[in-house]
Amino acid sequence: MNAPTASDDGWDSEERRRRTFRPIEGWTTVGLVVLLVLTLAWSIDDASWVLGRHGLTNFLPWAATLGVGWGLLSAKVGWWRWLSHLLGGVAAAFIVPTIVGSVLIPDGGNPVVWFQATAGSVVDAYLDLAYRGLAYTTQIGHFLLVLGILCWATGQFAAYAVFHHRRPGNAVVLVGLGLVANMALTIRDQLPYLIAWSLAGLFLVIRSHAFDERSLWARHRIGDASALGGRYLRAGTLLVAGSVTAALLLTAGASSAPLASLWNGADQRLIAVGRELQRVFRAGGPGTRLLSVDFGASAPITGNWTTDGTPVLQIKVPDNGRYYWRAVTYDHFDGRSWSWTAAQTTTVAPYGATLAETADDPRTLQARREMTFQVSELGLDPQAIFAPDAPLLVNVGTSVTTVRSPTTPGNATQPPSGLSSTVPAAASTYFGGITASANAYQVTALVPIDGVADPAHGLTANKLRVAGTVYPANVRQLYLQLDAGTVGPATRGLLAEILARHPEARRNPYDLARAITTYLVSEGGFNYQTDVTGVPCGDAGPVECFAGHRVGYCEYYASTMAVLLRMEGVPARLAEGFLPGPRDAAGQELIRKSNAHAWVEVYFPAYGWIQFDPTGGGVGQDRALPAGPVVAAPSPTPRSSPGDQGPDPRPRPRPDASGGVGAGAGVTSSGGGAGPLIAVTLLLGLIVAVAVWRTDRRRPRTPLEPETAYRGVVRLARRLGFAPSPSQTAYEYARALGEVLPRARVDLHTVARAKVEVAYGRQQLGADRLRALRAAQRRLRVALLGLLVRRRALRRRWR
Repeated sequence: MNAPTASDDGWDSEERRRRTFRPIEGWTTVGLVVLLVLTLAWSIDDASWVLGRHGLTNFLPWAATLGVGWGLLSAKVGWWRWLSHLLGGVAAAFIVPTIVGSVLIPDGGNPVVWFQATAGSVVDAYLDLAYRGLAYTTQIGHFLLVLGILCWATGQFAAYAVFHHRRPGNAVVLVGLGLVANMALTIRDQLPYLIAWSLAGLFLVIRSHAFDERSLWARHRIGDASALGGRYLRAGTLLVAGSVTAALLLTAGASSAPLASLWNGADQRLIAVGRELQRVFRAGGPGTRLLSVDFGASAPITGNWTTDGTPVLQIKVPDNGRYYWRAVTYDHFDGRSWSWTAAQTTTVAPYGATLAETADDPRTLQARREMTFQVSELGLDPQAIFAPDAPLLVNVGTSVTTVRSPTTPGNATQPPSGLSSTVPAAASTYFGGITASANAYQVTALVPIDGVADPAHGLTANKLRVAGTVYPANVRQLYLQLDAGTVGPATRGLLAEILARHPEARRNPYDLARAITTYLVSEGGFNYQTDVTGVPCGDAGPVECFAGHRVGYCEYYASTMAVLLRMEGVPARLAEGFLPGPRDAAGQELIRKSNAHAWVEVYFPAYGWIQFDPTGGGVGQDRALPAGPVVAAPSPTPRSSPGDQGPDPRPRPRPDASGGVGAGAGVTSSGGGAGPLIAVTLLLGLIVAVAVWRTDRRRPRTPLEPETAYRGVVRLARRLGFAPSPSQTAYEYARALGEVLPRARVDLHTVARAKVEVAYGRQQLGADRLRALRAAQRRLRVALLGLLVRRRALRRRWR
């Protein structure tokens, strides 16, 4: 067969490939790869991941395009895979930080200054999380850097896969996975990006296939290769146009979603992962689902409150009371987000006292009564336990998260119930949140007694006015902290306004909390808006910005009230959950995502945490307590230690034997050693491996198929970097590989000949030929593995 000339439009035109960087696949193919990768970059940019500001990620398309350029260059130069990706990583390590620095310093500078700005931001982010003890970092440079490198790497991989490995499908699949994952985490309509990806991917696959066929015809001198390519492209264009048009019509006119069940919970799992990453990256903007309240370990204030009318809870309420359905509370505020301090999680058996041995144990509080609610969660994830005020017990197993002051002496994990404890009395823990895996449960809570119906025993304003200010040490440490930078001049000015308008606020914490609530709701000129990303806050935190511009949503109102109370020495914390919903005649209350809300809880000795809702705009449903009879003397303050609190004097019936095995906390989630478990796992794995090996050795050997032998050789050679081109025949590939392995030429010829005779000649090989084939395959495995130590030098001679 004659060698192809320089005019042959095929994969084997190596001389022309070495003489010029012009891709023999055509610039149209390059454009399709760029468009394919740009769909992912545009999708990420459109979601406004960083601080909800679209302009911060406008550089991503450029990073993706540069990555495509590097992948194309390395493929045309002929670098092997790992060298190409290694050098590409080095190039990205200099180029992408420089681009990110130009975003961080938009007013000028030079590449050196931009690179230093990015490096400084990354270092500060690491120090914030690793050494400064912040729950969230305020830096964004490291997040921009990660997104930029992601787009660069995607472009580089896609281009190298298309122009070196000849596998456009790999590029299409990788970009598609990234695009779908990003679309699952955004609430924006990104259908145009999906259509662009589909068009680019389909045309790329069709054009690559047409090029392979044209190259094969040109190599083997079969007919008019150019005419064949034209027919492929015309037919492929009609197919792509028809497929995309039909898909759009079905999308617009379909009346049902028969495959929707396959995706149930998939986006929620992605959201859960994304929320965990928010500790490291300041992710979330008005276009992302991460803004949806998920009642996790933190509550970042991102400038946008996103909810919808999806039903999430159905609750059977036994009386006519209107209750806030609390899921979590947070103690630490770093100026931009709420989180838990020194959180620990314990497991509690069904019907176990959820907050036993904690300072939030509701059994020690005054003016409370017991009430049981039936809760059904309608697809809510994660599955928090919702209850008004203090949850007492739940009929399913739960995981209870409590917080503890990190400066408390003896800050050790509590032992399981029934074991002796060396935890000192001052090491109290406080409620953070409760979760369970059940979709339906029964929760018993101690709710405040209505002071109107029963003034003597109920909760009234006068009782809270004389509750006193003798707070336990842990309450002061956890719920009075104010991080540096949280309070600014606007916040101090707001507090002065409130105290000037309400002189009675200085008399006691209750009047102060009531004055702040009234001022924020109706007197201070505050406006409720769910999207405040356009408010020019600058570097000011949410509280300072809210105090100055007086625009925000529930988290802004509640955070501001909590900070103002702490400035006056009154313990306060943020609570999140749902507002009351509409209730039918049977007492069934329907809660939707749009009921998601944040409010404030204020600590009063002997009465525990009392809720106040300062949110205006007609959203909050706060009700002032009745004044009640005058109380002359302060009520006794609670003990600072759960160890001093006696057992619950009231009997607790057990509903049935199947309901659980007892009350109390179980073993903490952080306890237990993993060493024995790992050793047993390794031993079992070794036993299984030996058993599989012995079984494989004893099983009868079936005759080796020539096609299987050939595929095995090709697979191993490809992993070592000696893959065949799509246009090579079995004999041609064996001859080319024989140039690299001269001593294996005979075995290569044996395997290739057997494959051709069986696959194309429909021959049946005899037993002697099959035994020779098996022996040749074994020798080839050894010979190919020998390439590991010298494949770099041999790669220069490959093809």
